[in-house]
Amino acid sequence: MITEKTKELIATYLAGLVNTASRFDIGIGGNATSPASTTLDVPLTTVPITIGAVTADNVIEFQAIFDGADSTMTGKVIREFGITDGTNLLARVNFDGVGPFASNEDLEIFYTIEVE
Repeated sequence: MITEKTKELIATYLAGLVNTASRFDIGIGGNATSPASTTLDVPLTTVPITIGAVTADNVIEFQAIFDGADSTMTGKVIREFGITDGTNLLARVNFDGVGPFASNEDLEIFYTIEVE
């Protein structure tokens, strides 16, 4: 068992990744996530136009907004989202495809982690 304070410290550390070398990535792959994955299945080179993180006790919510005007996203169906610390894949989620995106549409993704 870890204490409530440890949960809070872990969530604060994860939130701090937004201000360091973290990357938020999207991709068009969509199969099951392997715990051994080091990258997204089929990543796009899209960079979010907005990123953020909000923490409350042991919960952190990441937000990333991707610009549809980015040519790597236009016309694509997005099926995966990931967070890295610059080297390691920290989180990846696959989901039912959304899109295809027009150049005037943005994709906003919220990803919540709860430290239990």
